[in-house]
Amino acid sequence: MARDLDPPGAAADSRPTPGRGRWAALAVLCASLLLVAMDATILNVALPSLIDDMRPTAVEQLWIIDIYGLVLGGLLVTSGAVSDRLGRKRLFLTGFVLFGLASVVAATAADPWQLIAGRVLLGIGGAMVMPSTLSLIRNVFTDPRERALAIGIWAAVAGAGAAVGPLVGGLLVESSGWSAAFWVNVPVVVVTVVAGVRLLPEFRSGVKGPLDWPGAALSVVGVIALAWGIKHVAKGSLAVGDLAILALGIVLLVVFARRQLTLDDPLLDVRLFTNRAFTAAALATFLAMLAIGAALFLMSLWLQYVHGYSPFGAGLRTLPAAGAMLAGSLLSPLLMERFGVRAVMALGLGGLIAGFLLLALSAEPTPYGVVAVVFVALGLGDGLAIAAAASVLVSTVPAARAGQAGAVSETSYELGIGLGVALLGSIHGSVYAAHMEGRTAQARESVGGAVEAADRLGGAAGERLMAAARAAFESALTTTAYVSAGIVTVVALLVVWLVPRGLRASGGH
Repeated sequence: MARDLDPPGAAADSRPTPGRGRWAALAVLCASLLLVAMDATILNVALPSLIDDMRPTAVEQLWIIDIYGLVLGGLLVTSGAVSDRLGRKRLFLTGFVLFGLASVVAATAADPWQLIAGRVLLGIGGAMVMPSTLSLIRNVFTDPRERALAIGIWAAVAGAGAAVGPLVGGLLVESSGWSAAFWVNVPVVVVTVVAGVRLLPEFRSGVKGPLDWPGAALSVVGVIALAWGIKHVAKGSLAVGDLAILALGIVLLVVFARRQLTLDDPLLDVRLFTNRAFTAAALATFLAMLAIGAALFLMSLWLQYVHGYSPFGAGLRTLPAAGAMLAGSLLSPLLMERFGVRAVMALGLGGLIAGFLLLALSAEPTPYGVVAVVFVALGLGDGLAIAAAASVLVSTVPAARAGQAGAVSETSYELGIGLGVALLGSIHGSVYAAHMEGRTAQARESVGGAVEAADRLGGAAGERLMAAARAAFESALTTTAYVSAGIVTVVALLVVWLVPRGLRASGGH
């Protein structure tokens, strides 16, 4: 990998962190990351309970789930640049306080749009936190091998947070209702902020120029418009308005990239993407999370609606994914040192492909034993690929650009989850609706709607409707698994092509 080349004075207020202090700082960063990652999936198993309470429409349900990741992803580039200027510790602590306040707003929501607003604020707070976690690791751990291990732990926490979100959400929903999924954030925020004030070092890049606010607006609006357009086109909408929004998102992001090339101190140095390994790592993170984010969301619904598990029972049955993700992330640094980055990223993506193909090819109705194996394959593959990709993204840039590298990593991660739910969730919904042709509008809209319609019908008619809905959901899940396998196969081939042979996370070949 490229050797770090920090500009003079880039870290004037940064000092080496003592051995024990480094790992204590990592613990603080991981605690915050755990909450932010959990909030991407914690509502997956809480959604049925929330639907019963608030009666949101199908569109409101999707936005409740995916607006968090979309807002977070849209703001990460700007947040990374702000952290380099104002201080990574300062932005981290400010964002985490906002995250706690937003949790209160969401927990006290009386209608779907207040909950969506709370999720928006959570996304803003998360966007301030996440680039700082990875960039501070880059500053605190100066030894390449120690840094690879720290990033492996970071990736394990990020992946485990997303995977255990359904379990924690299920436990809280059953004991205290869906709002507890947000109340749980508050005490953790308080403890982490207090510890962070004492344990985290500060780092600024030394850049004195003004922030590129027009560029920030272009990136935020461009990402949100792109996500909106993809979401609606994926549902089969070819309305002029939806196509125009999609085109607008693409145009704004192209203008943003061209603008950054003209600036002495860009929000995002797009020249970083001329490094083939950097580009491959960002692409692998984005598409891997796109596929697995949708899988966790859909399979959580499958466990509850198709198999009838309680929220906690459904969350408990996603634990194989969390355990495998933890193992993959921790194994990744050791495997990268021995076999190289390309082999580990390819192995991880291969695990994802195998998991999706197993799900697609299994007989319907799919037994949970098969699903447990699918969870293990997806978790292990995701842990290996994401940890390797994060090491590449952080280690190929100078320390002064670590905020930008962290922003690219987190944007790929969170936007992948958000777009995965929007895109693949919409594909699943379209296939489900096609299989439910001839049923009531409510039953065609979603499997949750079918449950409500069946309850009203009761008796044999209700049972027949639910049998049709379960079969339609299973068939749609099979189609979505094939699409996911195809997406990951494409990115695996690109990774093999782009990443140099023998590249090591600790630097060099």
